[in-house]
Amino acid sequence: MSREPLLIVILGPTASGKTALSLALAERFQGEIVNCDSVAMYREFEIGTAKPTAAERARAPHHLFDFVAPASYMTAGEYARQAREVLEQIKSRGNVPMIVGGTGLYLRALLEGLFPGPQRSEELRERLRERAAKRPAYLHRLLRRLDAEAAAKIHPNDSPKLIRAIEICLASRQQMSEMWKQGRDPLTGFRILRVGLNPERIALYDRINLRAQRMFDSGLVEETRSLMERYGDSAWVLSSLGYKQAVQLIRGEVDQFTAVQAARQAHRNYAKRQMTWFRREPEVSWLAGFGDDGEIQQAAIAVVESRSA
Repeated sequence: MSREPLLIVILGPTASGKTALSLALAERFQGEIVNCDSVAMYREFEIGTAKPTAAERARAPHHLFDFVAPASYMTAGEYARQAREVLEQIKSRGNVPMIVGGTGLYLRALLEGLFPGPQRSEELRERLRERAAKRPAYLHRLLRRLDAEAAAKIHPNDSPKLIRAIEICLASRQQMSEMWKQGRDPLTGFRILRVGLNPERIALYDRINLRAQRMFDSGLVEETRSLMERYGDSAWVLSSLGYKQAVQLIRGEVDQFTAVQAARQAHRNYAKRQMTWFRREPEVSWLAGFGDDGEIQQAAIAVVESRSA
């Protein structure tokens, strides 16, 4: 009986070189890259997302980039459904699917499945958004009262996840953290190999600082202003890292220097949260370096070859 095909998962914090490593592995093992970054899924958001360039995308097939409208919202469950369809298509071609990205919840939804939560309620969501607009910390405080365990796992500024968690608690009359423990639908049909990038923290933070500066130098503020004019508050991605600080600059709430420094700090904090999340992933082959380092790429190739033999 033949073994199940390999599925490679490349995970790690922002700016750790996941894209470079994925391209090296894709070219070596006939891979196709499937995005698992929640912001890179959105069209028209370019500079602040660090998406693969056109030249990089030409080196291997890429999937689930630029497929969500700016004013829409892609849930983890819907992402998992679409990503699983893509994985099956890649498998049917005899190629190696490679999940690449830093959004831990979406990766968990894809690999482990999600609990069957209640339907979305736009009426409830709108009420929550209105209250949050007047009292910024309202959502997180409310979730702490409803489900402290869930609140501890969601960042206070992540309004979409907070709203969904509150919606689940109120509609189901159960804590979301308890529903997490109920029946899930894990991915089947693949042997999953997780390869993690874990560069030295000071070097990572240096890269993060440089990336944040380059985003502003490359036109992040101009791109953000254009998106604000077209979509306004309907584009939730404008609250994501980098874009949020650009919005504050445009509104005159901060100056350029403060905006850049805040973006750097926000990205560093995010990298720390990512590593906390990814360290809970099972059986990760951790590599102590950046994905664009030749030695790290060779080490990753050796790991894949050992599982392919």
